[in-house]
Amino acid sequence: MRFDDVLLTAITQIRANKLRSFFTLLGIIVSVAFLVAVIAVIQGMNAYVKENVADAMIGSNTFQVRRTPINITLIQDDEWARMQRRRKITPGDAQIVETALPDAQAIGMTSGFPTPTTDITWKAKTLGSILVFGVTAPYQEIQDYRFQFGEPLSEVDVRERRLVVVVGADITDKLFDGRNPVGETIHVHGIPMTIIGAIASKGRVLGQSFDGMVLLPITTFESLYGRRQNTTISIKMPTAEQVEPAMGRAQEAMRLAHRLRPGQSDDFSVETSSSLVDFWKQLTRVLFTVIPAVVAIGIIVGGIVVMNIMLMAVRERTHEIGLRKSVGARRRDILSQFLVESVMLAFLGGALGAAGGWAFAGMIAAASPLPARVTAWSIAAALALGAGVGIVFGVYPASRAAALDPVAAMRAD
Repeated sequence: MRFDDVLLTAITQIRANKLRSFFTLLGIIVSVAFLVAVIAVIQGMNAYVKENVADAMIGSNTFQVRRTPINITLIQDDEWARMQRRRKITPGDAQIVETALPDAQAIGMTSGFPTPTTDITWKAKTLGSILVFGVTAPYQEIQDYRFQFGEPLSEVDVRERRLVVVVGADITDKLFDGRNPVGETIHVHGIPMTIIGAIASKGRVLGQSFDGMVLLPITTFESLYGRRQNTTISIKMPTAEQVEPAMGRAQEAMRLAHRLRPGQSDDFSVETSSSLVDFWKQLTRVLFTVIPAVVAIGIIVGGIVVMNIMLMAVRERTHEIGLRKSVGARRRDILSQFLVESVMLAFLGGALGAAGGWAFAGMIAAASPLPARVTAWSIAAALALGAGVGIVFGVYPASRAAALDPVAAMRAD
């Protein structure tokens, strides 16, 4: 029996029992759709963190010298306790790094975590939950801030602890209705400060605005809030290729400054934006370990349903099987007929599930800030999963059909 005849027979049987075929595949469709949709969201988040969040938080062509690493939630308690005994990053450390990296484009400091929030008041208007950062002048260049109005903080502002402030676009838009706010006085942490610059909008990431913030000279910031536990040095190099060698030189300079002996662990961390991406990927790996278990349950249930339906089909078509064997059909012809029908049925479930997952991922992306990217490998995995279920759970019914005695089968009602 030719393969195209087997294929045509399988298609005819599926079309003849559309409703039964659909409900047979429901478990596979739901499981595969869930798999494709979740993978799409995770892949989209991975790409989004890499392309938007990491560069927005750390900067491009940039690395940081920090007291503690970014991936603090994946560190054991005893190691975390040791990190808490590390010395704070100081302006002296920044000068040491600056001396070691004369080719750096900019080296700046920022107040680091935990970042305080406050209400910003101008006349009768108040804007709540505004992030307050203390920075040195070069940090604004490192973050590629574009100024809509006014000018950035200067070294003089930092040195003289001036009560001046640079505001994000949310303050410009919500307190001043988009007008130029330079020269106006706002209250930050209850202290009157003069606006000298307004940053152009940086947009939103995952629904979180990067514009709801103010920048103070780091000296002014520390006089109000104290020195943060995780004050950070940010270094921007002219090109991405220069980042890795510069990290090595910065690490060496910091070790010498902190008088660390050979073999002693660093009491600081040197990290790029890829550290944030790697941290996020470690978190998503947890989901990837849970997803297969959830999908496997649905697939096994769906496969069992497929097997039972195929066994029912064998019983319903016993007379047909006997008739085909009596006119010369071989055992492998009957085996291939029912196996191809099972594989095609499950493959169809995988295809419908992949399409449903694709559509669901699109709905998630449209209705929420979560990005979703359907990848070719997830679609291929869905189709392969469907075909695999058809083979694994279709072998037994096909073997039963092929093993029928033609005489007994012809007598069956």
